[in-house]
Amino acid sequence: MGKVVSDKADKTITVRIDVARRHRRYQKIVRSTTTLHAHDEANDAHEGDLVRVVESRPTSATKRWRLVEVLERAK
Repeated sequence: MGKVVSDKADKTITVRIDVARRHRRYQKIVRSTTTLHAHDEANDAHEGDLVRVVESRPTSATKRWRLVEVLERAK
């Protein structure tokens, strides 16, 4: 699950995935962010939406993910 940060390209969305995990030794919460490009065939997702993506075959030079569903629309 991630949040759409850009939907400007045709049939492509940029998704930001935030991960919070505990450091093994110091027990501090460490936050990291992954940004990836996903294929959106119907141009269904828009900026701010919460979406689910799955890994797929390469669609272009940078796209290796595709949109499965929009979980929550942006207000």
